[in-house]
Amino acid sequence: MKRLVLPHIEGLEQMSFGRLCDIMEREAVRQGIDCVNWREYPYCPIVSFDAAYSDRYLFVRFFVRGLGVKAAYCNDNDPVWQDSCVELFVATPDGNGYFNFEMNCIGALLAAKRKSRKESVEHFDAAGLSRVVRHSTFERRAFAEREGICEWSVAMGIPFDLLGYPEGVRPSVLRGNLYKCADETAVPHYVSWNPIDTPAPDFHRPEFFGELILG
Repeated sequence: MKRLVLPHIEGLEQMSFGRLCDIMEREAVRQGIDCVNWREYPYCPIVSFDAAYSDRYLFVRFFVRGLGVKAAYCNDNDPVWQDSCVELFVATPDGNGYFNFEMNCIGALLAAKRKSRKESVEHFDAAGLSRVVRHSTFERRAFAEREGICEWSVAMGIPFDLLGYPEGVRPSVLRGNLYKCADETAVPHYVSWNPIDTPAPDFHRPEFFGELILG
């Protein structure tokens, strides 16, 4: 299990995307999302993430470089995992479930609290989704798959109280995993930060979560 110590950077939620990218580049901690867990899906784009936290938010910026990019869906809670998509899963405070935040390359977000892939699923409503800070290098407009080598970046900032913590309380450790996928593209792939040992692609496996330590 991987462990990552995140730095504190105040005011991330108030920054423009340009300022956020600059400060995260300089001060956040970076790791790759490069675990290829299933032989039938060998392709691994270049994917890294920068992570940090402010007093009230967990922030992750994703950088992707690889074959093609696609954004067929532009509405929240659409099946964005079928597009060029990055994901952050975080366990609930009691450890009996987890939150999944799945965002495609144009910033359309699917988010839910659940016990498993299909058990006790509670999708975030519009009010909850609006509280997630989102940035993307692309406009929020759907487009067909583009071929060739493509680069893009997105960022998401999630309030700690949206993760189940009382207002004003910041956790010391978060269990979670980060992913890159693109189910319905010319080169489908499923890569993760922490390795996953299952017969078929399945990101909804909290037993393989790592630790994000809020230093």
